[in-house]
Amino acid sequence: MQFTKISLLAGLALGALVAATPAQAEDVTITVWSIDGANQVGPSDTFSAEFDAMDNGINVEYRVLQFDEIVNETLRAYATGNAPDIVSLDNPDFALFSSRGAFLDITDMAAQSDIINPEAYFEGPLNSVSWDGRLYGVGKYTDTIGVFYNKDMFAAAGIENPPKTWAEFEDYARKLAKPAEGVYGATLSARGNEEGTFQFLPVIQMSGGGYENVNTEGAREWLSMVKGMIDDGVLSQDVLSLGQWDSTGTFNSGNAAMAISGPWEIDRMVEDADFDWGVTLLPTFGEGDERSSALGGFNLGIMSTTKHPEEAFKVLEYFVSQDDRLFPEFGYLPTRGDVELPASGIEKKDAALAVFQEQLKYAQPRGPHPEWQKISKAIYDAEQAALTGQMTPDEALSQAQATIDTIIKK
Repeated sequence: MQFTKISLLAGLALGALVAATPAQAEDVTITVWSIDGANQVGPSDTFSAEFDAMDNGINVEYRVLQFDEIVNETLRAYATGNAPDIVSLDNPDFALFSSRGAFLDITDMAAQSDIINPEAYFEGPLNSVSWDGRLYGVGKYTDTIGVFYNKDMFAAAGIENPPKTWAEFEDYARKLAKPAEGVYGATLSARGNEEGTFQFLPVIQMSGGGYENVNTEGAREWLSMVKGMIDDGVLSQDVLSLGQWDSTGTFNSGNAAMAISGPWEIDRMVEDADFDWGVTLLPTFGEGDERSSALGGFNLGIMSTTKHPEEAFKVLEYFVSQDDRLFPEFGYLPTRGDVELPASGIEKKDAALAVFQEQLKYAQPRGPHPEWQKISKAIYDAEQAALTGQMTPDEALSQAQATIDTIIKK
């Protein structure tokens, strides 16, 4: 009986000691969703694995999704309370979440951060992660568009410099086109999808409009110009159906003198093009007029439902701290102006990158608006209708404007 009392007292003492000892904190798990890794290694899957390997009490669980499913999958997860902590979305889709309070407002956290500095970001990417003057994410990587041109063809035609205005663009394209030889003056993508809007919206923006005001004089003039070049064989009819990669392939093979496209083409040009080429800024309507360009790329945001906002922000900070690796390792342009691109040692490539870095200063987001997909469809439907002759440019853009007005006023 005495033994039983001693055992009991010892047990109580041990229990008290255990209770008094602070419990060891369990690791926190942060989930990250992105399309990186679906087709090739990318920043999100790489940086997630690196952070997960650190002994800092924060684990990262990474999930790869396909491009065409990540928005809907994230919406479903948010609605059912199963959203990830961090998600990477195409920049025009970001406002669908930030406008509804689905992303965490990180304005104050960023103000206290030694890593995330909103002032370092290009205006376009920064606008795409902002809503009502507050910050809801960071740009992950970006791209834009300019004009590739065949320097050999330009020299043979006695053209000394690339086009600065759309009038010069048309003039040069007409001089350089050789329809009988299968050579077009230029190529672009006016496809009936987001790629069409991606290339047409900057024209609207530089002529004083925007996604909420598409029927500008400049937009009508540009559609008339492009339709005239298609009708005359200066541009191929294929520009109405080809995406940017395939359209630029026409230029890359030497069958077009100019191409509107982006920095994703540079490595292919370096490897495949057997002619001298360069890149210039997207033309304006008049010398010295307002510039604009498309804003591509993805953003990163923390979902507002996260149970671990501080830990999620640390993961976000790590991703941002690796921005200097985006181009050398993955071929992506940073969304910040303070990240210098390392010289590749390839003269044409470095010169082209410098132009695209300059062009990013003028890139504007598609939107931001929570109903961007519907607005974009109205824009590319109008472009298709005008370029196929189903409507005049004014009729097509007026119809698009009426549709957009209805969407915005909802």
